[in-house]
Amino acid sequence: MPRRPRLELPGTPLHIIQRGNNRQACFFADEDYRFYLDWLSEYTDREGCCIHAYVLMTNHVHLLLSTERLGAAGRMMKSLGQRYVQYVNRQYRRSGTLWEGRYRSCLVQEDDYLLSCYRYIEMNPVRAGMVEHPADYRWSSYRCNGQGEADALISPHPSFTALAEDGPARREAYRVLFRSDIDADVIQQIRSATNGNYALGNERFQQQVAEALGRRATPGKAGRPRAAGRAD
Repeated sequence: MPRRPRLELPGTPLHIIQRGNNRQACFFADEDYRFYLDWLSEYTDREGCCIHAYVLMTNHVHLLLSTERLGAAGRMMKSLGQRYVQYVNRQYRRSGTLWEGRYRSCLVQEDDYLLSCYRYIEMNPVRAGMVEHPADYRWSSYRCNGQGEADALISPHPSFTALAEDGPARREAYRVLFRSDIDADVIQQIRSATNGNYALGNERFQQQVAEALGRRATPGKAGRPRAAGRAD
C-alpha cells in the first residue's frame, strides 16, 4: 500500500519527529549532538526553514519549524539525515541504517496548539525521567525560549512573540506555561497527529488543510474499505 503524501502547506508550522532504527540510540557523545545541531543550522539556512523549538533525545529528535518553500522541510531532513548517518558510521565504525525510516510529521495550528507543541517538545526530557526541569537538559531549545540564552538556531514564531511585548516579559509568560502539566488528551492528539501525518488543530483548521490540499487531514473512519469505484 503506497504511503500517504505528507501534509505540507508553506507558512504553516510543522512538527517533525525522527527516531533511531528500532528505537536504538542515534546520539552517543556530546560531540554528536553538537555536530547534528551545526548541520541542522546549515541545512535550515540553505532551505529557508525557521526552527522554533527542538529537542535531541538519545534515540530520537523533535523539531518544530516553518518554511515558505514547498518541499523545503523534506529536503532539509534528507540532507541532514544522510550527513549525520555518514558521520556516525565513520566515527563509530558501523554500517547500515541509523534512522527508523522516513520522518513523521504533522501540520500544527497556530496559537494554543502551537504553544502546546513547544511545551510537548521541550518537556520530553522531563517525561523521560532524565531531568526534573527542561532547563536542566542541554540539548533543547528551552534555555533559549524560556531563559533567553543565545541560540542562533531559534527563530521565534509569532505565536511565541505574541505572549508579551518585550523579551523578558515574553520569557516569563512562556515559563508560566510550564508550571502546569500538558493535558493528557493534548499529548495524545500531538502524538496521533504526528505519527499519522494528520493536521493538529481544531475541526475548522483540519477542514481548511483538507480543502487546501485536496485530501483528508484526519484519520479515516474505521471499518471495511469502500468498494472500488466509490467516492472516498
